[in-house]
Amino acid sequence: MTATVPTPSADQLTTRPPSGSSGRGPGVLPRTALTAIAPAVWGTTYVVTTQLLPPGHPMFAALLRALPAGLIALAVTRTLPRGSWWGKAAVLGVLNIGLFLPLLFTAAERLPGGVAGTLAAAQPMIVAVLAVVVLRQRLSGRRLLWGLVGVLGVGLVVIGPSAALDAVGVAAGLGGAATMALGVTLTKRWGRPEGVSPLALTGWQLTSGGLFLLPLTFLFEGAPPAVDGRAALGYLWLGLIGGLLTYALWFQGITSLPVTNVAVLGLLSPLVAALLGAVVLDQTLGPVQLVGFALALASIVAGQLPDRRPAPARS
Repeated sequence: MTATVPTPSADQLTTRPPSGSSGRGPGVLPRTALTAIAPAVWGTTYVVTTQLLPPGHPMFAALLRALPAGLIALAVTRTLPRGSWWGKAAVLGVLNIGLFLPLLFTAAERLPGGVAGTLAAAQPMIVAVLAVVVLRQRLSGRRLLWGLVGVLGVGLVVIGPSAALDAVGVAAGLGGAATMALGVTLTKRWGRPEGVSPLALTGWQLTSGGLFLLPLTFLFEGAPPAVDGRAALGYLWLGLIGGLLTYALWFQGITSLPVTNVAVLGLLSPLVAALLGAVVLDQTLGPVQLVGFALALASIVAGQLPDRRPAPARS
């Protein structure tokens, strides 16, 4: 007589509640929608930077996006890391914030925005590979394929005919995607300490990333620029909404959803940036861009579907 023993899928293994969670809460769809707010808001960065902030100070913008928001989170939660989490928080903050933002801005300065956005769109594929190495998940050919579709879709949306390549810019773009992908994967692997809120975890990372950026900003950019009312509004948006709120939603999504599902949501950022360019900056979206939108959105939706469950093992 034989008995069937169901084998859990990778998605089931990665959707367990984080440490300190009761396991109760909104379903997968509401959690996915909340997590998607983060990359959608990050898509406003280009418009805010070009229309409100003083030019030539991208690292100062990154610093103000991270450090004040991190200190606010620490003041509100009054929770500091303990034990090994001092080192883990520093590593995650440098990867997700301190290294990622300078590489992102370097790529944006040296490459057309479309090329930089397309390189950043490679992050889901990198996460799919890192999930095999770091999380011991099975490599999903379906996710890699849809990741390629997403990169193609974003490329059709944002790359213009006059796009040019710069070796340093390309290296920075790919380096930023790889850095953020590793940070996302390690965030999933380490989870969240017992009794620590998502806001506290966000504060640790924003603060450590901001402290990492602090000397680099003054080394490469010197004295900060003059800040008028428009610039202050832009910095407030980037710090409070684009930093504190969105990173809290993002890290909460990473700890409660499959990491590959969260990573593909990052494709929303260049799509929102393109939409805002059309609405605010009067940029044109032609038939090719619309096809790219459809491909990228299809990739995002397909990325939320669970992998097919393996056949039950027989004993």
